[in-house]
Amino acid sequence: MILTPRFVFLHLHKSGGSFVNEALLRHEAGASQYGYHLPRSAIPASHARLPVLGLVRNPWSYYVSWYAFQRARPRPNALFGVLADGGRADFAATIRNMLSLGEHDALLDRVIAALPAQYANHGLNLPGPALAAIRGTGLGFYSWLYQYLYGAPVGLHIARMEVLRTELPQVMAEAGVPAGAALGEFLRTSAPRNVSAHGPAADYYDADLRALVGRRDAALVERYGYVAD
Repeated sequence: MILTPRFVFLHLHKSGGSFVNEALLRHEAGASQYGYHLPRSAIPASHARLPVLGLVRNPWSYYVSWYAFQRARPRPNALFGVLADGGRADFAATIRNMLSLGEHDALLDRVIAALPAQYANHGLNLPGPALAAIRGTGLGFYSWLYQYLYGAPVGLHIARMEVLRTELPQVMAEAGVPAGAALGEFLRTSAPRNVSAHGPAADYYDADLRALVGRRDAALVERYGYVAD
């Protein structure tokens, strides 16, 4: 997360946060990094009453980006290792596992055991005991991660990653913490950061898997107006 005297920015995994982190550290007075991918519950007391900013992305796109990024790594993370059966499973099988963690106790237990027991401040930075809360929710992984990171909607101000260059300044203004000129210029003109290499998201899904994302991540899809790519 990024702490500033005016607000806190929370970094939702694979949702444009690296770009905004850099923008804020360069151009928001007094900004500093505090941990990595930490949830709202970890905001220090000194900043607990400030507005919370964040990003969200199309869930269908998220799963493709996550899979492509991990597949390309020399050493994928532990979550991918279990869900993709050590890299042997294809996209469809891996994402079906990811979407079903809340329903399949044995699979979830394997993932929890593979993840670190506490925060490590790098990568996904999701402790196994934290992920245990997905059990029985029926949520897709991305929807659960959104809720885990951001918590209650009170004081929360979210921009969509796909239009963050224009929407984030609007969200900041609505939160009473308008972006300065230098930050606005960075958001408008700088190249993306930490981008996964993959084709159009629609090419990765068959009809059944596309529909499964729609069901598991229905609340996010409806709230932010997303459609299957």
